[in-house]
Amino acid sequence: MIKPDYPSVLLIYTGGTIGMIENPETGALEAFNFDQLQENVPELKRFNYRISSYQFNPPIDSSDMEPALWSKLVKIIHYNYDNFDGFVILHGTDTMAYTASALSFMLENLSKPVILTGSQLPIGVLRTDGKENLITSIEIAAAKYPDGRAIVPEVCIFFENLLLRGNRTTKINAENFNAFRSYNYPPLATAGIHIKYEYDRIRKADLNLPMHPHYVFDTNVLILTIFPGIQENVVSNVFRIPGLKAVVLKTYGSGNAPQKPWFIRLLKEATQRGIVIVNISQCPAGMVEMARYETGLHLLDAGVISGFDATVESVLTKLMFLFGHNLTPKEVRNEMNRSIAGEFTRPEL
Repeated sequence: MIKPDYPSVLLIYTGGTIGMIENPETGALEAFNFDQLQENVPELKRFNYRISSYQFNPPIDSSDMEPALWSKLVKIIHYNYDNFDGFVILHGTDTMAYTASALSFMLENLSKPVILTGSQLPIGVLRTDGKENLITSIEIAAAKYPDGRAIVPEVCIFFENLLLRGNRTTKINAENFNAFRSYNYPPLATAGIHIKYEYDRIRKADLNLPMHPHYVFDTNVLILTIFPGIQENVVSNVFRIPGLKAVVLKTYGSGNAPQKPWFIRLLKEATQRGIVIVNISQCPAGMVEMARYETGLHLLDAGVISGFDATVESVLTKLMFLFGHNLTPKEVRNEMNRSIAGEFTRPEL
């Protein structure tokens, strides 16, 4: 019998591999009904928790994930916020890092765990990684200090024994179980025989502030990757896209790009028109330091701002989020230089 004061967790199934079982007649993978969750994952019965579930109908392939569905997730969490100790979102792996990044900005003053997880193999397959990911995510979502505060009041991704800050995470593997990595911020916890929390790395919640949900996005942004031989007409046409608000510029190394006069001119013209250009490195690890080399200094002079050590997923969703709130380009530039959800580490000046 579950006591009233025992932990409570809401499972939200959006779609993805984890929620699939094999049809015994056709052999095809199909989404199973989460009303039968304990039948498919009998280990959950050993939790003395109150576990409820909400299922997207129809389930969404993560390739189809978009801001409207992020808003739906926030509405579900907000509506149920006072009724549960934590939330576990089951999500396809392909866009999980984008969703985790977006939610970290949308759930302002979050004081409860929101853990995204999934699997590389369907939960109905014998060797699935889904059961372990799900079970440990539930335990983390319910974990509290003796005084009742959540141990991990953040949006996180749990995968293959590691709890990672959601807006620091990138999918790096389509084949192995260790599908995600946080290159520039260490894990918040490691699951072995025990779950070992790294308390100093976890953001602290201000319990005096209510959780404030946000729902608006402006998707007039894009990613431009620099490569040897990139043509002027390509870059020129990108910056002339009607309605374009921001560009995530993926440069070389520590933030370097071609010094060709036409390239610097196009960047400068774009920033003068109010397009926000954020410089992030094509290298998954390390930080953009535009003042380090002359090639980076040219970008600074053109009005390009640094993305520091942020992921492309967090920079892109943060730009969507900020422009969705009708901020001016100047205001967006200021906010991109401020970490609002632990999404980057700014070097000390």
